[in-house]
Amino acid sequence: MITDGDLVVAAAAAGAAVVRARYGGPLARVEKSAGDFATEADIEAERAVVDLLRAARPDDAVVGEESGRTGAGGAGRTWLVDPLCGTLNYAARSMLVAVNVALRTSGGVTVAACADPFAGEVFWTDGSGAYVRRDGVDEALTPTADSRLVDVNLDPPFPNGPGFRAVRLLAHDGFVERFRPRVVSTTLAVAWVAAGRRAAYVTDGHLQDSVHFAAGIALCRAAGCVVTGLAGQPPHTGVGGLVVAADRPTHAALLALVDDQLSAGAR
Repeated sequence: MITDGDLVVAAAAAGAAVVRARYGGPLARVEKSAGDFATEADIEAERAVVDLLRAARPDDAVVGEESGRTGAGGAGRTWLVDPLCGTLNYAARSMLVAVNVALRTSGGVTVAACADPFAGEVFWTDGSGAYVRRDGVDEALTPTADSRLVDVNLDPPFPNGPGFRAVRLLAHDGFVERFRPRVVSTTLAVAWVAAGRRAAYVTDGHLQDSVHFAAGIALCRAAGCVVTGLAGQPPHTGVGGLVVAADRPTHAALLALVDDQLSAGAR
């Protein structure tokens, strides 16, 4: 029987194949809420991922961004599926997107994968190590802050506003002195922290069981990154949010910048 690790890689790759094949062509949109929509590619990619998971693990539950929750999940196993993270990018014919798949059990997320449809890479973890697979070959991920590039998510919602707004980090003297901002608007950038292509990633939001973030957080933890909420607390507690850094000095510097805002907002 296929292992969960092999299954999560195959599932993410199946979604990525759909996203790649549909790129650049006409795509009908499905409106979800003000300023938010899915495309036919989102829906087809999710179907490809879910069909593969269903065939291999019929007793598991699946939570898809587009289709919601299906299956009983009586064994306490739930797959979290984000079939196209970066839909706005994709619809504008930008290739900065990802396909995220993660398995959550009673012990947390045990396997996860983040596929880049256009680079032909799948970042994945079996719960112990973290790797990138290219052309069937795995390479261990090694975080590093050498690039000094910090990706900041500027998309709403902003549950800690007006006290904290990520956009204000970009104008902070302490940020400018040490880091260089990037805004790719897809959680592919979280995987890039694990891979050493970003020094850190910062976002606001309540991310518990998020189909967008579960895979990236699991990757970063397995790779040895520092992963906390905005106030340095365990993820998914307190004020929420996420600060993922390649090393402790980078993490400490970003927490200090975030605390400047949070403390000022509390006064």
